[in-house]
Amino acid sequence: MTLPDDIDAKKATAAAWFRHVRDDLVGRLESMEAEGGIDSGNPAGKFEINPWSRPDGGGGEMGLLHGRVFEKAGVHISIVHGRFSEEFAKQMPHTEAGAEFWSAGLSVIIHPWSPHVPAAHMNTRMIVTGKYWFGGGGDLTPVLDRRRTHTDPDSVDFHAAYKAACDAHPGVDYARYKQWCDEYFFLKHRNEPRGVGGIFYDNHNTGDWGADFAFTQDVGRAFLDVYPALVRRNFTRPWGDADRTEQLIRRGRYVEFNLLYDRGTTFGLRTGGNVEAILSSMPPEVRWP
Repeated sequence: MTLPDDIDAKKATAAAWFRHVRDDLVGRLESMEAEGGIDSGNPAGKFEINPWSRPDGGGGEMGLLHGRVFEKAGVHISIVHGRFSEEFAKQMPHTEAGAEFWSAGLSVIIHPWSPHVPAAHMNTRMIVTGKYWFGGGGDLTPVLDRRRTHTDPDSVDFHAAYKAACDAHPGVDYARYKQWCDEYFFLKHRNEPRGVGGIFYDNHNTGDWGADFAFTQDVGRAFLDVYPALVRRNFTRPWGDADRTEQLIRRGRYVEFNLLYDRGTTFGLRTGGNVEAILSSMPPEVRWP
């Protein structure tokens, strides 16, 4: 399959959408900061948006918030291009004809103050090598063991949102993408999942760019709708020192996964991305027992 003649226009359309979702989510998170939760002693946070450039082509914008509801929230966009290293090209699809690539995407990671509010991750991306494809997904990480169940209301609503996003698109297999998420976000060395899952997909190309892009848009919209609702239902619930300790230990597992297994971290570092943005997924405070 060759690339569409209008691939440059499709790249621009996808990149503009990722920026739109970034702006929308930034506004929603800042609104919740203004509303507040249990007083963490911090003022309401605002995102700091800092552009960065990649010497080998492209760049992006790193958005970080430190506030009273969200201890740390990162919402980043990037549009990069260039050539993979010979070694890395062998690991990427459709590079037989050359190592040139283009990639645009949105990456979201949120670590709330309240242990009752689950940490969350979402990303969507479009990559072009000898072929285009989409990837991404969203997953939820409750940090209290008593909330890390698939019957917890947060888990139920999060999974329902992503099932609806998948079911709206013929040929998108929710069960497959849910299982892919469960298998991907798994700490093999501890034999335990990172969280309660969601969906994960990669190399998504049905041959219909419009349909593939529409699905990726709905992945972003699902997160925009469901995650703020989960925050608001939880951020005024009382918690104590034992809950905070449990939260920090669970965050340690998050660090372990991102450094040992996460492909997005590897992709960003190996393609000369912004190191601060890539590693902003790390929690601001963590402990190991």
